[in-house]
Amino acid sequence: MNEIIKKNGITYGIVSGVLGALITASIYAIDLNLFVKWWLGIAIISVYLTIGIVLLYKTKKELKGVFSFKEAFTTYFLSAVIATLISIGFNILLFNVIDPSAKDTLNDIFIKSTAATLEKFGTPAAAINETVIKMQENNPYSALEQLKGSVFSIAGSAFFGLILALFFKSKPSQE
Repeated sequence: MNEIIKKNGITYGIVSGVLGALITASIYAIDLNLFVKWWLGIAIISVYLTIGIVLLYKTKKELKGVFSFKEAFTTYFLSAVIATLISIGFNILLFNVIDPSAKDTLNDIFIKSTAATLEKFGTPAAAINETVIKMQENNPYSALEQLKGSVFSIAGSAFFGLILALFFKSKPSQE
């Protein structure tokens, strides 16, 4: 692997992971109800995409404009995996070691928010009750569930990485 790609992927992955931990810690400290706000989720995704774009732009520039699709994807994906591991590690520590009671509070907030959303869309009461029961049986903040969730996070990052790699790859030169 090219040293520039490795260095930038690792550096930006650490920055993104620490930023994710700081965002989670800030939301935790301010108000747990913010975890269910859709606008905050969109803002956070926008921040991560912006970091990814800056990462790929900087890397392509350092490679003097010669940036294959594979190199662009590898750079983004390396950064995303590192960021996900740091963020998930922090979340596991926060919700399972530092303050295990927060995961119960947060689960209650998510259940109430989901039930309210389903009610707004006219979902029958029986379906809402069934959904609530399933959510109560689940512990999405356990270490195992968070690790499972990280797989989906990495898959989502791979999707964004593919799209961004298409935009940042070098155009084939004409000979």
